[in-house]
Amino acid sequence: MDNQQNQFNVELSEEMADGTYANLAVISHSPTEFVLDYIRVMPNMPKAKVVSRIILTPEHAKRLLQALADNVRRFEQQFGVISENQGGGFPPMNFNTPTAQA
Repeated sequence: MDNQQNQFNVELSEEMADGTYANLAVISHSPTEFVLDYIRVMPNMPKAKVVSRIILTPEHAKRLLQALADNVRRFEQQFGVISENQGGGFPPMNFNTPTAQA
């Protein structure tokens, strides 16, 4: 297959280039798709907001898994091992901020 056929231009709008911060991901799946909900959890807030939802085919989910693993491996080669939360489970969301009061 010719390399020219595998190339395409990707457009990135200014708004999308700014990115969206998320500090939690919830992943679910059905027989035909994977759903990745990216969530922003903030201290002292009773609700967390889904800031982005990505829906993938199982094949694309597996490709994403492989690409992410490859990028983490290359990152760690360059910058050192990424430490994982030693406590297991969901990391505490303690930002050392006082509880909001009205």
